Amino acid sequence: MWTILLGRSALREPVFNNLACYRPSIIARSSSSAEKLKSDKDIAQPLKDFGFRISKLLGLDEQQSVQILQCYLQEDYRGTRNALKNVLQEERQSQALLLKVSNVSDYYYEERVCLLRCVLLLLTYFQDERHPYRAEYANCVSKLEKDLVSNYQQQFEKLFKAEAPTWETHGNLMTERQVSRWFLQCLREQSLLLEILFLYYAYFEMPPADLLTFTKIFKEQGFGQRQTNRHLVDKSMDALVDRIGYFSSLILVEGMDIDFLHKCALEDRPEQHQSFILLWFIYLPHHAPVLLAWVLLRHTLNPDEASLVIRRIGNTSLQLGVFQYLTNMLQAMGSSGNNCTASTARMCIYGLISFVITSFEEETLGIQQHMINVACEVLAAPSLAELFWETPEMGLGMILDSAVGIFPQKIGPLLQLLTALLSDKSTAKKVYSFLDKMSFYTEVYKHKPNDIVSREDETLWRRQLPKLLYPLGLGQTNLRMPQGCLGQVILSDQGYIVRWDYSYSSWTLFTCEIEMLLHVVSTADVILHCERVKPILDLVHKVISTDWTVSDCLLPITSRIYMLLQRLTSVINPPTEVIASCVNCLTVLAARMPGKVWSSLHHTGFLPFFLNFHSFFSAEGMKAGNYGNILVLIEQPRGEYAVTVAFLHLVTTLVKGQLGSTQNKGLIPCVLLVLKEMLPTYHKWRYNTCGVRERIGCLILELIHAILNLTPEGESQGSTPSLQSLCIYSLTNTDAGQAVVNIMGIGVDTIDVVLAAHGVSEGPGQVLIQTVKLAFSVTNNVIRLKPASDVVSPLEQALTQHGGHGKNLIAVLAKYIYHKHDPALPRLAIQLLKRLATVAPMSVYACLGNDAAAIRDAFLTRLQSKTEDMRIKVMILEFLTVAVETQPGLIELFLNLEVKDGAEGSKEFLLGEWSCLHVVLDLIDSRQQGKYWCPPLLHRAALAFLHALWQDRRDSAISVLRTKDKFWENLTTPLFGTLPSPSDTTEPCVLETCAFVMKIIGLEIYYVVSTSLEQSLKETMKKFSSGKRYEYWSNYVKSLVCHMAKTEEEGMRCFPECQMLISAWRMLLILSTSHVCCLLMHSSLQVPTSMPCLRIGSMMATLLLILLKQWRSVVASAPDVLAPLSQILENILQADQQLMGRTKAKLFSALISVLQIQGLNSECGGISQLPQLLLCVCDTAQDEALALMDSTRHVAVTGDIHEDKDSMETDAAPRTLHQDQRDGVCVLALHLAKELCRVDENGEHWLLVMRRLPVLPSILSCLELSLRLRQNLYFTEAALHLLLTLARTSQGATVVAGAGVIQSICLPLLSVYEVTTNGASQNLGFSRKSQDSPSWPGVYRLCLSLMESLLKTLRYNFINEALDFVGVHQERILQCLNAVRTVQSLACLDEADHTVGFLLQLSSFCKEWQFHLPQLLRDVQVNLCYLCQTCTYLLHSKKMLHHYLQTKNGDALPQGPLPRAQRAPQTPSKQPAGGVVGVGERDEAEQKALLAVQCSLLKILSKTLATLQHFTPDCCQILLDQSLDLAEYRTLFVLSFTTPAFDSDVAPSFGTLLATINVALSMLGEVEKKKEPASLNVGTLASSEDIQAVKSLLMFTMENCFYVLISQAVRYLKDPMVHLRDKQRLKQELSSELSTLLSSLSRYFRRGSPSSPASSLLPSPQSKPSTPGTKVVQEGQEPFIQLVQAFVRHVQR
Repeated sequence: MWTILLGRSALREPVFNNLACYRPSIIARSSSSAEKLKSDKDIAQPLKDFGFRISKLLGLDEQQSVQILQCYLQEDYRGTRNALKNVLQEERQSQALLLKVSNVSDYYYEERVCLLRCVLLLLTYFQDERHPYRAEYANCVSKLEKDLVSNYQQQFEKLFKAEAPTWETHGNLMTERQVSRWFLQCLREQSLLLEILFLYYAYFEMPPADLLTFTKIFKEQGFGQRQTNRHLVDKSMDALVDRIGYFSSLILVEGMDIDFLHKCALEDRPEQHQSFILLWFIYLPHHAPVLLAWVLLRHTLNPDEASLVIRRIGNTSLQLGVFQYLTNMLQAMGSSGNNCTASTARMCIYGLISFVITSFEEETLGIQQHMINVACEVLAAPSLAELFWETPEMGLGMILDSAVGIFPQKIGPLLQLLTALLSDKSTAKKVYSFLDKMSFYTEVYKHKPNDIVSREDETLWRRQLPKLLYPLGLGQTNLRMPQGCLGQVILSDQGYIVRWDYSYSSWTLFTCEIEMLLHVVSTADVILHCERVKPILDLVHKVISTDWTVSDCLLPITSRIYMLLQRLTSVINPPTEVIASCVNCLTVLAARMPGKVWSSLHHTGFLPFFLNFHSFFSAEGMKAGNYGNILVLIEQPRGEYAVTVAFLHLVTTLVKGQLGSTQNKGLIPCVLLVLKEMLPTYHKWRYNTCGVRERIGCLILELIHAILNLTPEGESQGSTPSLQSLCIYSLTNTDAGQAVVNIMGIGVDTIDVVLAAHGVSEGPGQVLIQTVKLAFSVTNNVIRLKPASDVVSPLEQALTQHGGHGKNLIAVLAKYIYHKHDPALPRLAIQLLKRLATVAPMSVYACLGNDAAAIRDAFLTRLQSKTEDMRIKVMILEFLTVAVETQPGLIELFLNLEVKDGAEGSKEFLLGEWSCLHVVLDLIDSRQQGKYWCPPLLHRAALAFLHALWQDRRDSAISVLRTKDKFWENLTTPLFGTLPSPSDTTEPCVLETCAFVMKIIGLEIYYVVSTSLEQSLKETMKKFSSGKRYEYWSNYVKSLVCHMAKTEEEGMRCFPECQMLISAWRMLLILSTSHVCCLLMHSSLQVPTSMPCLRIGSMMATLLLILLKQWRSVVASAPDVLAPLSQILENILQADQQLMGRTKAKLFSALISVLQIQGLNSECGGISQLPQLLLCVCDTAQDEALALMDSTRHVAVTGDIHEDKDSMETDAAPRTLHQDQRDGVCVLALHLAKELCRVDENGEHWLLVMRRLPVLPSILSCLELSLRLRQNLYFTEAALHLLLTLARTSQGATVVAGAGVIQSICLPLLSVYEVTTNGASQNLGFSRKSQDSPSWPGVYRLCLSLMESLLKTLRYNFINEALDFVGVHQERILQCLNAVRTVQSLACLDEADHTVGFLLQLSSFCKEWQFHLPQLLRDVQVNLCYLCQTCTYLLHSKKMLHHYLQTKNGDALPQGPLPRAQRAPQTPSKQPAGGVVGVGERDEAEQKALLAVQCSLLKILSKTLATLQHFTPDCCQILLDQSLDLAEYRTLFVLSFTTPAFDSDVAPSFGTLLATINVALSMLGEVEKKKEPASLNVGTLASSEDIQAVKSLLMFTMENCFYVLISQAVRYLKDPMVHLRDKQRLKQELSSELSTLLSSLSRYFRRGSPSSPASSLLPSPQSKPSTPGTKVVQEGQEPFIQLVQAFVRHVQR
């Protein structure tokens, strides 16, 4: 109840039912109660037995004893329930528990005290209109009011008359310690009862009978001094005994109603006041206020009667030191900030003192200083200071007048009073004005001065000459008393006291006093002047801290404080109190103008500084300054630390002032002194006053905490570390860190002891708690900010080291969960545990040891409590959320899952009794939402914990959760609600709650097979879809993004939560696309400028890209997709290009996807967006290419050129501006331009763009630089693809060639590959990886394709450039043609394919080639013949090819499906791990790889023969034309008919060509018959189109082979240089071989075959295999068959 009333719980609407029925807790035991307890079957017998023992010990009713025991076990017991059962059942252990029974008695005593505190709190606020529950409190007080006084009076009498318990009456457990504890509790309760009665009578009138009764009671008890058990009072209880006396006096004074008496006296009706007869006392100090009040009463009611008695009792009161007593009493009450009792006591004493001063002459009241002291204590209540200024001429105002009368002779009394009268800005201005207009100046003269004229009676003096009041002052720092000034004179023991009638400003006088002290600082007068200056400094400090606007008027004083500080700290015996006051003033000034204070302060020598700089991380070369000397030489020996406290306040204020890097460097010595010299040792210093040690520790940690929370602005640059890095280094690597660890290790038990000794409201206990909390926060920040390091620092070792018996720090931190007084303490401890569990390599579970289960129970008890502070519960759940991933042992402890039915190896689990999932399920229950114990923040934390379970795949817990009744329904409840619009204020945690739900559903859908999903989840998702929640959330996310873009400049307060929701929605949408229609396509993106909104835009663009790929079927039929995308692109291109790179790249990808999905080549020539899109994209491509070129040049100049590898590692590199990226803006812009140019077949749009923008020159310039430096691989490849697309049309080829493509590519391309001197292939292209990913060999192949396409399109207009290209790269070309024999990797074959394709186009221009490059032509012809022989051999001998692929290449078999003729992007199948895959799968993989290589070889062979066809005479011409110049054509094949060998020494022959025909015919048969296994496994081909393509390719190969064979044979037959015998042999062999082949072909064609593509113009290598003939022809109808038959007849003649 006490926790609830203090507002430290989740319950914000307190319940008061039990308070109205408050009754004393001590009830005599009765046999009936014992019998009822014995017959109660709901209570376990061990608990009953233990309850009887406690009942005897505490003297309590048996049933109440058991109730107390049960409450203790539930709230304060620090063990597990299972351990408790064992303890209660075993006699020995039960006895051991009884020996620790003091915990139960302490709990019982604390409960009693808390009940009294609850009543006290009600009385405090039941009339406070500002309190939110004033009405409820007032209702409770009205119920309590009737019997409160009588009950509490009786309770009080019982307590002070109670006999101390003994072991005879209360059992042998009542030890001396227990007796002492009982008596301490007795005193605490007496004190609280009297405090309640005092507050009650402050509000309600006390009847005279009650006053008489209380007077008798207090007299009997001796105002607390005559306790029945006073022999038990020890020194530690003196404060409580005094407090009882204080409240006894206050009750009696309040009962006399002095305020009402004063009011009656002022209105001349004193007879209306009730009177009573004062009983005679044996006078004690506690009687003094009562006597004084009685004197006032009698004097007011009967001023003429019993004057002697009044005088005598009044003198007795003064002799008892009434004013000193009141001062001590009010000081003991504490400050009156939130202390109603202290404020009420001050109000009571204020009325008493005011009336006393008004009623009696001041001279009769004793020493003036005592009255001033009590007046200052009274005025500490702010309301009383304001009340004073309303009537300054009455009451305490008379003391003020008397203080003014001796000013400035005695400067202290007046300033002490005025300092106390400062409470707010209005009083500050009144004090300033009061001192600014002084009318009298009082001086003391021992002898009459010469410049004075006086009356005869010496009562009036007149000054004959003007006088400077401060002889050492000059100018403004002086006061000048004018000539003729009059002064009233009073003779006294001191001499002449003169009160001059002289008007002046006291602030000028204060300036003169400080100036005087500066002059006499090195003389013997310094102590006297310090006594005068200290009150001035204290007043200035109070004035400027209360009202800053007055500080300008006080500039003459504050500006001299720096010099004063410098001189006072330099003397031999510095006055520490005055120095502390100076520093306090500077602290207040530094809060408003830190820079100015620092610039003046660092010249004084007060602060530490570096003399010879060595290192910022060591104190070497550092001087401690004057402050350091004072600390070591003065304060530590004395044990008084006023200057240290002020110094720490000052440095903390300067740090919080964000001085900037320059000033922060100057503060480094100060912070270094604190970290090196103070923090590690302050607890060992000598202290005279209790609580100062804790205060200094707290201030040190406040300073460090302020430094660690500095914003990054103003951090110093270069090698100089910042204050933050200095703190982090010192705390992690020096003794300072261990000191902080020691503070955290104080432990909950020590804090409880301190709180029990000094109270929970204020004092050392609260300072200690604050210190420990700061230590937690500092450590947490150090770990968070510490730079990553492989070396474990001493701080980390201290935090994570394992100690025996739960002595390590982790266990100490976890046990702070038992602390109940300040909820922030366990919360910060758990927060630090969370941080350690995240970053530290240790097991929290292991550190907790045997206490793990008990601590788990304590955590869950607080988590389950409906009245627990919500922030603790949230922090516990956050800690468990982190533990899911990082602390497997600990999370298993908290999950507490039990195997179902106890079966071994069973995978079914149940929730244990102490599982945290019980609480989590309660928190997500839809029926609990909106209740005070389940606020949105707690709901969010519970869902975050569940999300962690799913994300970490805690299958055991997930299996239990997903089968719980209504789990999915409760979980998804937030998604079915309606959120306020983003423009309205939304709780950020609500957005996070929805995000976590979406993520959990997404993870469940992703990981669980759809058929295994829970039925309830399926139903929920159907409801989600049917309820149009997809549409709702899509629209909400759209509006959220738009709202974020609009409000980005103002700054959104919940941006991370919005980003999280958008990310979660994106994930859910992607995973459940089958439920969704295309909703987001019509949204338009705003143009954001801030970095967070750019991240959101990038996320939305990614979602768009993924959904486009997911919804291919939807997008293909959506004609309006390009329009919104084009609009979005235009908007984005208007924004800052440097910031929009990622989003722009994703939009380019989306446009590419749309163009590819919709197949726009056939129908989109008339797209309205095409011109604008082309213009935007080409403009971007041009700008990006130029920027990339500049960046590449810069890298080349600086020498930082990195070799690109054939990998995609650049994707993982940190992104920098204008860096070549596979998914960069530049590359994607080129790809999109390629797609758009492909759409624009006629070229009407892109030609206009090319003329308008110099796109091609920019791209070619960057391409040339990239090739030359071998940089920017992705850009180079994309640029070549674009040029290749343009080159396919005559217009495009003309533009590309005219832009100077050959100059940009030809020579720079040499840098792409390397050729060694021995001609061996050393390039990077002959690896399997190169074909699947971008690589420089791939760039070379693209260049070959580009040259081929340009030559094919432009023909003679490009022949010179083509010949230049082949001449420059002839070595690479010849090397590639020769490499097929040694390397059969797909990359090598691919390059050979491209090379032969280019040569095929170039072979059409043999005469030009012969003229320009005759030797190269001959070399190419020879190499092509050898290539034909190699391909034929490899295709013929499948086993040999398989052997070469396995061994000679030194690599595993290359894999991949059959490459289409048009090479689409291919995804290689995943390579199975060796030793795991089955034999059959391995064989199948090898067959596929072999098939791919055979197809490549077949393509190369077909193109090679087609090329050789151009190097041999035309068949028709050589057969019919007798005048053909045979010297123009060389013989390509030797006259031999042997089978081709795999040897470079064996020249290609006619046998090679015949073997080629045989191989092709054999492969045709295998394809036709679908033989298994065969060289071509038809089952692996993708479709019938692939089979037709292969058939057509084989026919094309045979046709060209027959053509070359016939042409070369006729060439031999017509050559006169050939011997006749060889010609005859040629005829015989060819006749025989060709006849056999013709018969085989006849059989084949009778079954039907594809027609040869040779009848038409030879297609390009890219399109040839994809255009197979489809008609079935009859035998004899194929032209090339007829040609062969004719040739056979010719040779047979």
